[in-house]
Order: sequence, then C-alpha cells, then structure tokens
Amino acid sequence: MQQQHNNTINKVTHLAMWSGPRNISTAMMRSFGNRPATKVVDEPFYAHYLLKRPHIAHPDREKIIDYYETDSRKIIDELTAPLPEGIKLYYQKHMCQHMLDDNPPIPLDWLDKVTNVFLIRDPRDVVRSWVKVVPDLTLEETGLPKQVELFRMVQKQTGRIPAVIDTDDVLDNPRNVLSKLCEYINLPFSERMLKWERGPKPYDGIWAPHWYNNVNASTTFARRTPKTEPVNPQYEPLIEQAESLYQILADHRIN
Repeated sequence: MQQQHNNTINKVTHLAMWSGPRNISTAMMRSFGNRPATKVVDEPFYAHYLLKRPHIAHPDREKIIDYYETDSRKIIDELTAPLPEGIKLYYQKHMCQHMLDDNPPIPLDWLDKVTNVFLIRDPRDVVRSWVKVVPDLTLEETGLPKQVELFRMVQKQTGRIPAVIDTDDVLDNPRNVLSKLCEYINLPFSERMLKWERGPKPYDGIWAPHWYNNVNASTTFARRTPKTEPVNPQYEPLIEQAESLYQILADHRIN
C-alpha cells in the first residue's frame, strides 16, 4: 500500500536524483538541466567507482579516472557547497551502484543536506536492456540493493518518505508526474522540463559519446526498448531478486 507522504520540506537548492542503469536518468538530467538557473553534474562518483572496480571494462575508464575527482570526500564537499551566484538549483545525476561499500565506504552523512529523489524502473525492462551491454549482469550492478539502502537511510535521516518516481509513469504522462514531483519537493514546476534541444550538453560526462546517442537524438521523454521484447530465461532468478527490491520503492511512487 502506498503510504501518505509528509509534505513539510524546505526549499530545494540541491537535488540528488538516484537511479540505476538503463533507466531514463539521462533524459531526466536533460529535463532538469533545461530549467533556468540550474547547475548540473553528471554521475560525480563514476571515476571513483571505476578506480575501485578495476575489473569493470567501461569505455574510456582510464581517461575518466584521470579527468574527474576520485576522492569521495572532496566530491561530497562540492555536491553540498553553497550555490554559485545566479544559480537556484544544483541537479545531481547519481548512479546508485557507484556508492560503494568498500573499506572505507563512501560516506553517506551528507544525504540530509540535499533533497533526494529516487528514479526506478521495472527490473524486467532494466535487465532486458542492460544485458545487451553486460551479459553477466549482477544484482549489485542493477543499483537496486543500494537504492533501497539509500531510500531507507534518507527516510531515517529526514523523518520523511523520500520522493519516488517510476519510469513508466513518467513516460506515460511526463507533465503529471513531474509537476507532482515538484510539488512534493517544494520546487516550482517549469514547462521547460518537458522539452529540450536535441544534441549533447556541456554538463555531459566525457563518457557521453559511448552511452548518450539515444538521448542526444531526443527532444522529450520517449520509450526506446519495446516492452514486448522477450528476456532470456537465464535471467529470471536475477529479475525475481530485483523485483522484490523494486517493489519496496514502487509502493511509495508518485503517480
């Protein structure tokens, strides 16, 4: 059952959008990045993640590690710093699987300094899309275990159910879901969130040429992978595990 949300919240200045792979996280970054007076950062912990996971063979991994900050505390300090003059919102696109539990783990004591939103997607659709890139996909790589952990931590820190939005709901009715999301987090809705200019953006990570071709061709929210495409039966155990985690979040989604 979906719980009643507590609508008492301060004005949003720093917004952390927590997603997993093969979601609409980049399109959502386009949406918020099209708002006026908005600063955007694209996956700030990605270089740290690659540094700590040498077996992850992502394109340009060494270039990414060399180019971006890998010290998690320095990253956090930047993510929570006061806004520059003229900026009203700092939008942060985060991948949950990047928040590693290694020794030492990435600190999470800063989550109550930002407004946290959780972007989810039906695990069957995630697996259907992701295994084309990562055939030996693990549950950790879906981001769901860490996403549920972060959700519960934010709820405990703030005493408030964090905002959750589902990809299918956004794609079915972007205006409805995004306007309700903005209302819930006390952020004025902007019509500019519904449409953006085609092409790459200055805030895109340097990995964008390898991953962002579809979103660079887009101007609004649109479905990519047909939901009728079958999934190899070998992934059913993984999907079953992922769905139990997904449902924890889906019970609270704004729709």
